[in-house]
Amino acid sequence: MRIMLQMKEAKAGRTTPEMEYVAKKEQVSVDIIRKGIANGRIVIFKSTTSNANPLGIGEGLSVKINSNIGASQKVYDIQQEIKKAEISVQYGADTVMDLTSGPTEQGIRDVRKAVLGHIEVPLGTVPMYQIALRSIEKSGGIINMTEDDMFSVVEEQAKEGVDFFTIHAGVTKNLAEYIKKNPRYMGIVSRGGTITAVWTLENDQENPFYANYDYLLEMAQNYDFSLSLGDGFRPGCIFDSTDYPQVQELLTLSRLVKRAQEKNIQVICEGPGHVPAHQIAENMRLQKSLTNGAPFYVLGPLVTDIAPGYDHIVGAIGGVIAGMNGVDYLCYVTPSEHLGLPNLDEVKEGVIAFKIAAHAIDLTRNWEVASQWDRKMDRARKDLDWNEQIKIAIDPEKARRIRERDGPIERNEPCTMCGSLCAIKILEDSIKKDDEKELSE
Repeated sequence: MRIMLQMKEAKAGRTTPEMEYVAKKEQVSVDIIRKGIANGRIVIFKSTTSNANPLGIGEGLSVKINSNIGASQKVYDIQQEIKKAEISVQYGADTVMDLTSGPTEQGIRDVRKAVLGHIEVPLGTVPMYQIALRSIEKSGGIINMTEDDMFSVVEEQAKEGVDFFTIHAGVTKNLAEYIKKNPRYMGIVSRGGTITAVWTLENDQENPFYANYDYLLEMAQNYDFSLSLGDGFRPGCIFDSTDYPQVQELLTLSRLVKRAQEKNIQVICEGPGHVPAHQIAENMRLQKSLTNGAPFYVLGPLVTDIAPGYDHIVGAIGGVIAGMNGVDYLCYVTPSEHLGLPNLDEVKEGVIAFKIAAHAIDLTRNWEVASQWDRKMDRARKDLDWNEQIKIAIDPEKARRIRERDGPIERNEPCTMCGSLCAIKILEDSIKKDDEKELSE
């Protein structure tokens, strides 16, 4: 197994094939990629055991989006999860996270193996889900999980080809005790964070991922996987945003980011979930400042709590604001957020909503490159070339369905909204008439 730590190579001034691949894809110089990795502001997702194409995330690069898939204890269908992963990639997801949480530990393994065999983008997991199921099946409860369970599951998944792991190393015993004594509106909404916090309280022990963080870093060195330091105390409603537990955990994560980078481990930091719009910029600047510009990954954020069924829109709004203030990586939200496990259509809607958000951010950062897509659309729109517009659209199937529902598509003919009052057509006909008049004179 070839072990080439990207960060170690970058610090030594050496260029790897992965750096060259990312530079070409991002249309930037390889020097920018290498220097960004060396200072911790860019990461490349690709472990030594992975078959995925390398993916760059961070400063100066296009904004990336992640799609969460995964079966649950109540809904388990491996083929459905494979389709979710495939449709995610089809519509623009840069990474996929398998968040399968049941029904059994073997079920989690089976979904992960199946998904790994069907996609070529980096795959991430939250290993705590498998750790919890193993403990329940082996010892009768989550509180009985052992430190060995925790680290052995991470290594098992690393061997299989997982590229990045969400690890809730910032969920400390002190913070868990604080929340127990000082309840929040929504408590702890992160599943991995809650499991970890309850374990520390019930066993009166420190979180092993925090207490033995150096061992986790050694494992990351062996497989060159990336760490995504999870925000276990992220706000689960807008009233918990930017509170003491969230900020204290961030301070802990900032120290863990530095320790990882000192060991040449690529690391990103996860950010808040529910944040009112006027607090987003403050949250983003705080996170970037404390982590010295490490790539920042947010769920949404969701700017209001009133919209079950439309949370993909709520999250995309927050995502654009976050991106305007430095976010590098968006985790999508689907219409079924807070309601149930997403189906194929809802996964597609979530991916598209966040792909639009990411593109909107990219337009503010790299106009010349990002606007090429819009320019192609605008040329086709000006020409009333409906087939070309549909081809360019982010969701061609939906665009075609809407355009065709009132009759066949004909080039240079107005749509059914404007008809003879089509602004483009009126101006075009007027200019054409004037041109003909000049020629005749």
